[in-house]
Amino acid sequence: MRWLRRGAGRAQAQHDPDLQRALLEDVRHRFGGHVQVRFPEQAGEVIRLLDGDDGLAVAAVVVREFADSAHNELFAQVAELHRRTGRGFVVDRRNYRPLWQAAGGHLRWPLFELPVGLHPYVQVAAAVTVLGTQARRTVRVTAPEPLLALIFEILDLVVDGWEHGRVWVDADGAALVHRLIFTARDIRDAMGDPPPLPPPVREQMRRNNSIDVYDPAGSQIVGSINPGKEMREALLA
Repeated sequence: MRWLRRGAGRAQAQHDPDLQRALLEDVRHRFGGHVQVRFPEQAGEVIRLLDGDDGLAVAAVVVREFADSAHNELFAQVAELHRRTGRGFVVDRRNYRPLWQAAGGHLRWPLFELPVGLHPYVQVAAAVTVLGTQARRTVRVTAPEPLLALIFEILDLVVDGWEHGRVWVDADGAALVHRLIFTARDIRDAMGDPPPLPPPVREQMRRNNSIDVYDPAGSQIVGSINPGKEMREALLA
């Protein structure tokens, strides 16, 4: 739990490492795909648990653990692909799109089954919501630049899965992408002098593709999402 800032001119975070560890394990094990409760309802409960500076710290750790685990899983898949076929691919956390465009047919989108026990539509959606709705506090008690990079990394992975990983686009996935985009916007606004937008976001912004969104049961279309348009409107305003 090292993502708390110290120094002159910064608000000192009120934090309890033991409480944070207990809260993280509670959130990790009590919620997720194994629970027979709708994802939005689970995420809402996690949001309520992630209260105060300790909750913000845990939310940042959820984002970091999830992104790190996804990277490790993709790296292992690419290493295995190279062992079997001799074909090599670059796994660049700043931009996964070239990897998925070149090797998507040989990769398994990993985000539903990561070993850290965090579900993208439950713990990650809740953590990102907490960080975004308290963006001004987030940038005061965390290191915002690496956190922002991880949020963009997860956004890249989700959209790449839609486009190249044969991932079904349902309302829960669309809600996660909405939240990732708007949390990135809110954190950038709170930073005042944010870093440049990463390459996959800039590439998406040049596109104008709408994607059908299905209900979670996959039986009917309930709307559409245009990631490039949403990113332009949120991040270029």
